Amino acid sequence: MLNQLLTETGELSRFTGRFFVNLFGKRQEWEEFLRQCYWTGNRSLPLVGITALIMGLVLTIQSRPTLVEFGAESLLPAMVSVSLVREISPVITALICAGKIGSGMGAELGSMRATEQIDAMDVSGTDPYKYLVVTRVLATTLMLPVLSSLSNAISLYGGFLGVNIRGSVSWSLYWTQVFNAIGFSDVIPALIKTFFFGFAIGMVGCYKGYYSKKGTEGVGRSANSAVVLASLLVFIIDLIAVQISDLLGLT
Repeated sequence: MLNQLLTETGELSRFTGRFFVNLFGKRQEWEEFLRQCYWTGNRSLPLVGITALIMGLVLTIQSRPTLVEFGAESLLPAMVSVSLVREISPVITALICAGKIGSGMGAELGSMRATEQIDAMDVSGTDPYKYLVVTRVLATTLMLPVLSSLSNAISLYGGFLGVNIRGSVSWSLYWTQVFNAIGFSDVIPALIKTFFFGFAIGMVGCYKGYYSKKGTEGVGRSANSAVVLASLLVFIIDLIAVQISDLLGLT
């Protein structure tokens, strides 16, 4: 078990190092990169948007009784907004993308490996790593912060709807309280860590698919293990980010 874990960590580290070597090469596949950005964002946005709206609604409805009990109902918009922007929205968005994008990459590249398309690209003179891996990892690294920002906006709107289910808060008053509660020390660290979330998801998904084994049987295993490992890395990165923010006095 330990030996397998160390071996997997070493291979993933080498795979990541190869990414940075190819990233600063002379020729990049920008057309494929833009196509991956479109597909990554387009495939994930509906699910992220629906989840964000429900998340804002549920968090507001669940938090209201406790604040009412202490006579602090007026703090509901501020509390919900800080919770969503700092932690809940970025992490939930990353987990959704780990399941949606990570598994998709693992299955897609695994299928290409099983049908020998990757080997054919290598023989034809096209660098499969730069074309398939670098473009996808860059796309997830760029698009996850975009999806997280949209998730923040949608979830805050869901919070507005949740506040008005049992109470009555005007549109302008709600957003005034939200923006008074949120500062750059809340938004910037949360935004920065989403870049790392996206990088980890893309790297793990591509790694599992690129080195898929055992033919078509390995495709399912690659997709499944990509989701599990990417989700685990999201939590680990989030823990490290919180500790760094605490040391820098941003919490």
